[in-house]
Amino acid sequence: MEQLLELYNAMGISPTVYNYGEEALKRLTDRFAAIDQIAEHNQAKVISAMQKNRVSAACFAATTGYGYDDVGRDNLERVYADVFHTEAALVRPQITCGTHALTVALSANLLPGDELLSPVGLPYDTLQEVIGIRPSPCSLAEYGVSYRQVDLLEDGTFDYDGIRAAINKKTKLITIQRSKGYATRPTFSVSQIGELIAFCKSIKPDVTVMVDNCYGEFVETIEPSDVGADMVVGSLIKNPGGGLAPIGGYICGTQACVDRCAFRLSAPGLGQEVGANLGLMTSLYQGFFLAPTVVAGAEKGAIFAANLYEPLGFRCVPNATESRHDIIQAVELGSEEGMIAFCKGIQAAAPVDSFATPLPWDMPGYNDKVIMAAGAFVQGSSIELSADGPIRPPYAVYFQGGLTWYHAKLGILMSLQKMVDAGLVKL
Repeated sequence: MEQLLELYNAMGISPTVYNYGEEALKRLTDRFAAIDQIAEHNQAKVISAMQKNRVSAACFAATTGYGYDDVGRDNLERVYADVFHTEAALVRPQITCGTHALTVALSANLLPGDELLSPVGLPYDTLQEVIGIRPSPCSLAEYGVSYRQVDLLEDGTFDYDGIRAAINKKTKLITIQRSKGYATRPTFSVSQIGELIAFCKSIKPDVTVMVDNCYGEFVETIEPSDVGADMVVGSLIKNPGGGLAPIGGYICGTQACVDRCAFRLSAPGLGQEVGANLGLMTSLYQGFFLAPTVVAGAEKGAIFAANLYEPLGFRCVPNATESRHDIIQAVELGSEEGMIAFCKGIQAAAPVDSFATPLPWDMPGYNDKVIMAAGAFVQGSSIELSADGPIRPPYAVYFQGGLTWYHAKLGILMSLQKMVDAGLVKL
């Protein structure tokens, strides 16, 4: 222990900050044990799916060109479908990010004259241009898809009366964003999402429901596809990639929905038959295998962050004690200076680019300047230790990731140390 303290001190963490963290950890023993139980369940679920589909060394072979008869690619999609309990899955490195995956899913399953409904308020910033809430070339609005939203009630719950009034004969697809995005509203549990889906389908049984599952995979033992979602969509450089996937996204759902997504991603008539794996199969399989334990470590880091910052007077969403349904921890720091200091700490704890200084900048897809701290092995990977947020009130920073719990712990301690050094916190 003395050697560890000396090492942390050499990295810039004072004994005062370290001891403050240790006191918080004493309160978290039972919660961490519960997270480990969920991870064990999900690990077994992934291994079972891999065994059922007879994953072998042949699945790791690289393909190029058209990618016809790609055994590893096709089998990986069967593994995903089994884990998410869906009829089909599209898991491709050709999907560049989570926003791209969502765009494919929406544009494939909406036609001119259809209406898209968000019953959970305004979608995440980058999706606003996809929909056309903020005008953009090639948006859904430009292709004749209308949009309607129902804001959440003040307490963060669903406005069921408003949703009932909003669903009409044009409503073709309902999109539910599970995680909070750059908002300080609650993340929805899978159970809450299931109740919302059941309500919407009771009004219009043939409506398609898509869940943006980013940051939520493997936090619970079930997924939105277990409670009625027709599609669940996410990024491989978030939870399910386990930190090893260098690119990619997934869409799991009904055969009809996934078929349309495949035609939209490649071309009508080609669908899932094309798309070479480019030698990425080992990373995609192994990342998915590791994902349950990586997610568990990230979740512990998020809880640890709330338990450090909330007693110091900072509002945390979720708070230090409530149940969690994604890996993101929002901390309202109250000022741009606070956001910068926090992000400097996360960057300083990184194994890559620790010497860089994060500063706010104009980022594509966002109205406000955004600060991002991420010294990652995979650029932009938010299952790796990272923190970011738009420079706007309430000046909330969104912390997530950490491929190991110990790295997440180091990052949070370093963020607090930078806050102390800047005179923004007194312990």
